[in-house]
Amino acid sequence: MWLAALVNTIIVALSVLIHYEFLYRATTLLPKVNIKHRFRIVAVVFIALIAHVVEIWLFAIAYFYMSKDEAWGSIQGNFDGSLMDSVYFSFTNFSTLGFGDIEPFGAIRFLVGMEALVGFVLITWSASFLYFEMQRYWDSK
Repeated sequence: MWLAALVNTIIVALSVLIHYEFLYRATTLLPKVNIKHRFRIVAVVFIALIAHVVEIWLFAIAYFYMSKDEAWGSIQGNFDGSLMDSVYFSFTNFSTLGFGDIEPFGAIRFLVGMEALVGFVLITWSASFLYFEMQRYWDSK
């Protein structure tokens, strides 16, 4: 129980830190690039998308290794235990889409639920960050 909570906390913390670093670097580095402001917004969109993909892969790697150890529970349904199935499962959880074709059992369910919450918060963070950046540059140039 405690090990699951610790692993989940570490994965969630890493996801938040990754997201923060991507957005922070976008804020500090892009103004130094000599491009039009509207293209900076497009660059920030791509940076945010890359951040989300990195975070999704972080969760997917956790699912991949956790699903190999019965102590964490199992992932069943349309899931063969491959890394790409873990990535697919992670994408559907992070985006809170949840097709329902893959179902977790056991302690791994806590991480699955946390990923949905983290994904929702980080996607919202990206949206508000982009709104702020657009407000900052849209009318000024």
